[in-house]
Amino acid sequence: MMGLIILVGIFQSWNVALSIFNMCLISAVMTMGANIQWGYAGLINFGLMGYAALGGLAAVLISAEPVQEAWVAGGFNILMCLWLIVVMIFAIRFVLKYFEKSKIRTYGIAAIIIAGIVIIRITSEPSIEAIESVNPATTGFLGGLGLPIMFSWIVGAFFAGGLAFVVGKVALGLRADYLAIATLLISEIVIAIIKHEDWLTRGVKNVIGLDRPVPYEIELQTKEWFINLVAKFNSGKLDLISSINDKQAALNQLVIEGSSVFVKLCYSGLFLIVVIALLIVTQKALYSPWGRMMRAIRDNEEAANAMGKNVVKQHLLIFILGSAIVGIAGAMLVTQDGLFTPGSYQPMRYTFLIWVMVIVGGSGNNFGAILGGFAVWFLWIEAAPIALFLINLFTARLADTHSFKIHLIESVPYFRYLMMGMGLLLIMRYRPKGILPEKIEIK
Repeated sequence: MMGLIILVGIFQSWNVALSIFNMCLISAVMTMGANIQWGYAGLINFGLMGYAALGGLAAVLISAEPVQEAWVAGGFNILMCLWLIVVMIFAIRFVLKYFEKSKIRTYGIAAIIIAGIVIIRITSEPSIEAIESVNPATTGFLGGLGLPIMFSWIVGAFFAGGLAFVVGKVALGLRADYLAIATLLISEIVIAIIKHEDWLTRGVKNVIGLDRPVPYEIELQTKEWFINLVAKFNSGKLDLISSINDKQAALNQLVIEGSSVFVKLCYSGLFLIVVIALLIVTQKALYSPWGRMMRAIRDNEEAANAMGKNVVKQHLLIFILGSAIVGIAGAMLVTQDGLFTPGSYQPMRYTFLIWVMVIVGGSGNNFGAILGGFAVWFLWIEAAPIALFLINLFTARLADTHSFKIHLIESVPYFRYLMMGMGLLLIMRYRPKGILPEKIEIK
């Protein structure tokens, strides 16, 4: 795969190649999260999109600067509503713990929930309107904590893991197909909330200009050390130019291009550290006694339960761990882009494409999950250039104005779906366990 990415750098541009490489690394993190749930425990989670969005939300809440005017307008009441939700949760837990199951207990819980919702709506609605009216073109939300965005990678894991805990408590008792439907619907609910709660995320107006852990291109272009570095790497090209003005113009252009490449290389280094760290941890977990127990539960729940293993508890744990890793990937993605766009979270990109990566690479094998992330994302991005090349090759004898050739060229964006489908069919036919199938331990 690295050879193909290098070829993209040679024949297209190194900016494109590094962009593909970075997205492959982020996809690899997502596939490891899905692989932990499916490959280790046999849990189908079609809600990956929601956990990735929560990771992105964490990046906003951690790195965005707080909007003081919005906090003055209604921030206190929002905090009061959050405390009220916490009080409701503890009150319900108290009732469930100290009162026996009866109609009175059920009515009491219902009364707590209804009263809490009414109070929250009365308290929050005027505050939300006030917050969203504060310069809505640029802010209109509370903002974040103004901390380095790298902290959001950890917070995103906690956000996603917290949601997974709630979902797992409710839905993990369902059969596999119903679990898949439930997790998909819950993720859609999460996305709908993020899209419509402008006071929290600006909704579909997006959050831009987020903090970044690497230098800005415009800053690099003014640094003498970077200019000298670019000149040193391109000394051969510059020596061929005789005119001083032309040489300076060429150097300026190389510095502009090099700054973008340098920034992407910095991101690559950060993402690569995360992928390697997760790979080491997941590999050790896979071949540990805990990993063997999870695979035993996956293969035969009844037998594992008879051996005294708490299947429900272990399923919940693995569900939380896998979702937390997807949350890290969601925060990494927003970190790279520097913006949060709730409208971009679609099941095709953030759920089903990730599942294709796991299936193609090989479930139950961490290296296979990473390979699937690289292979599928590379094909997803390069499908259009490959399709255009093939169309031009096979229609070389046709005139550029020929209707059939024009139709094929206009259909290039859709060839990625054709190639993905064909690739998946071939894998399922000839390598049903994936390119790198799970290794069976023989003792």
